[in-house]
Amino acid sequence: MLTIQNLTLAHKKDLTVLIENLSFTVNPGERIALIGEEGNGKSTLLRAICGDEAIEAYIEISGRIVNTFSTGYLPQELPAQDRSKSVYEYFCESPDFFDRTPRELGEIASQLRLASDVFYSEQIMETFSGGERVKLQLARLLMSAPQLLLLDEPSNDLDMDTVRWLEEFLVSCGLAVLFVSHDETLLRRAATGVVLIERLRRRQVPRAAFHRLGYEDFVKARADLFTHQEQVARKERDELDKKMQRYNQIRQQVEHAQNTISRQDPHGGRMLKKKMHAVMSMGKRFEREAQFMTDMPESEEAIFAKLTCAPLPPSKVVLDLDLPQLSAGDHVLCRSIRLTVRGGEKVCITGKNGVGKSTLLRVIRDALSMRRDLNVFYMPQDPGDLLDMSKTPIEMMTVKGGKEENVSICVALGSMKFTQDEMNHPCGGLSGGQKAKLMFLMMAQSGADVLLLDEPTRNLSPLSGPVVRELFEQYPGCIIAVSHDALFISQVCSRSENLSKDGFI
Repeated sequence: MLTIQNLTLAHKKDLTVLIENLSFTVNPGERIALIGEEGNGKSTLLRAICGDEAIEAYIEISGRIVNTFSTGYLPQELPAQDRSKSVYEYFCESPDFFDRTPRELGEIASQLRLASDVFYSEQIMETFSGGERVKLQLARLLMSAPQLLLLDEPSNDLDMDTVRWLEEFLVSCGLAVLFVSHDETLLRRAATGVVLIERLRRRQVPRAAFHRLGYEDFVKARADLFTHQEQVARKERDELDKKMQRYNQIRQQVEHAQNTISRQDPHGGRMLKKKMHAVMSMGKRFEREAQFMTDMPESEEAIFAKLTCAPLPPSKVVLDLDLPQLSAGDHVLCRSIRLTVRGGEKVCITGKNGVGKSTLLRVIRDALSMRRDLNVFYMPQDPGDLLDMSKTPIEMMTVKGGKEENVSICVALGSMKFTQDEMNHPCGGLSGGQKAKLMFLMMAQSGADVLLLDEPTRNLSPLSGPVVRELFEQYPGCIIAVSHDALFISQVCSRSENLSKDGFI
């Protein structure tokens, strides 16, 4: 069993409290989802539970974490030190790999839909697709026979078929699971409970609560609670307003009578003084009532941003690609790739993990970078390919320098719900969602008329995702994207192209 008691997580540098007095338990077989806006501390909570000592350098932890489960932890991204290793080297670092029989290894590979001999491959880890890397990491975790899985955005890089496999795996594996996800479909199908982590009032007030409900029931119960609480709060305020109006009328009448009463009527003056005393007592009673009224419900606000450029003519050929084959090192990913994109089109490249979608997008980036008639912005799947992790968000967005530009950058970051402290934190300390938002702001700042997007909604919460999808939908330029997000594809893209080993089908 995993037991969390009165857990508080706070940044040591600026004392920002991410999570305060959180308590919940995870029992065998339960699947608990951690949800909330980007930067609210979900990944930090997972790392605290798994005992990652690295976070102790910048996070103050108080409260109790009692974990009697054997635990496997899947980070949001493959650690940098593992990217250049071969698959065999990666698995050799796990003692459990050598304790498993060939039959057991084959069963794990089959369970994860991997090739039976993949564990002995000399292929470099970073050359695999994001989805394949997730499966390989899961395989190493399963070799240790964990009772609890801590998964940080496990569906981020998975194709649609693999996401469905992940849903089935989580439901059928019988393990306790605590996972972070922004994928609403995965949340609906897999979660048996929800921990909602929020930061209210301009991200200054933390709030976290556990709900032992499936995701759909949680969303409905939360909406019903909001509606009921708002109705009760408004009714109480309306009733108090009426009482206060009557109180003010009576007080004004008594004050007027006191001001106009004759000095020759001392008895009347005493009666008015008693009446005023009673009126003032009534006012104090109403003030006390106001202190105990039902609070208006609070929730985090969605981000605010804009994305503009000069529109491209519909007849303009943005991309005319004819590629005999696409390779990663010596490994051929697919052949016979033909793709034409014109101005104003929004094209999504879909396909199974490992077919080369991200690699193809980088080829397109290199081809379009030679064009002087286009302003191209490339948003990679890995933020490290664009962001300098040692720089702050303000430094990443600074072009010319100066007070006026600095103010403009701070306003833009504020619209994406960065606090002042977060604006001045190195990018390496930001959450995956915050890094995605920073890249989005850099994209907006560029004024690009062609956007190359590799999984642009992968780290965005259910609150931020709809805002970003609408911005891409209204964007007047050309988009070429790789995505497994069904909502992004249906809402934003004018067409989708399915990439296979034999090109687009």
